[in-house]
Amino acid sequence: MTDVLESYLDRLQQATTLEHLQQSTEDLRDHYGITHVVYHWVSSVGEQYGAGTYSTDWVDRYLERGYVRVDPVVQGCLHRFHPVDWKQLDWSGRVARELLADALAHGVGNQGFSIPIRGPNGQFAVFTANHSCNDLEWSRFVQANMRDLIIVAHDFNRKALEFEGKRDLAPSTTLSPRETSALTLLAKGLSRAQAADQLEISEHTLRVYIEAARHKLGALNTTHAVARALNAGLIVL
Repeated sequence: MTDVLESYLDRLQQATTLEHLQQSTEDLRDHYGITHVVYHWVSSVGEQYGAGTYSTDWVDRYLERGYVRVDPVVQGCLHRFHPVDWKQLDWSGRVARELLADALAHGVGNQGFSIPIRGPNGQFAVFTANHSCNDLEWSRFVQANMRDLIIVAHDFNRKALEFEGKRDLAPSTTLSPRETSALTLLAKGLSRAQAADQLEISEHTLRVYIEAARHKLGALNTTHAVARALNAGLIVL
């Protein structure tokens, strides 16, 4: 392992905020010179959250369309214990092909290497390195970096588990009326555009309310914020 990567792992273990985890994915992406690095946690009750360098537009689209149910990466890793190259997965179905085309259109690279991670109490996550290049270039990258990526993936998951264990919602946490309305509409299954239209505000303004609520709730993304708000009784359907 290089000194640079050892230094990265040291910084990762010193992370104290969710923003530090996000910064860690960006640092690793830059270290390897690849398109994306993503950590994706899928809980046993359907919550999804994580950190990574995919665009916000793609993350929102992925969640709103429920792609997790048909994503060959997630579904393939659920049945594997060893890392998998995306080319080894089944993309032959129409829905999978449509998902891939949608992902590419949103800046996801055509090559991927994903590491399934299983933690305590059925915890499941996927750590992915993603890039845009030809097969030969990608094969060389994976062969050169597989061992280090596996180490990083499991260290990242340990830190994520540590944060999850500490993220107890404070009794004093409150949401503003607009934040509550925004999360409630999303919890009911409305898209961001539909929620903004119902609240008679712009999607940009809606995003401001959602982000404010997410920070208050200590959530990693919008879906996680909705789940935590529901669990805490801050929104009622």
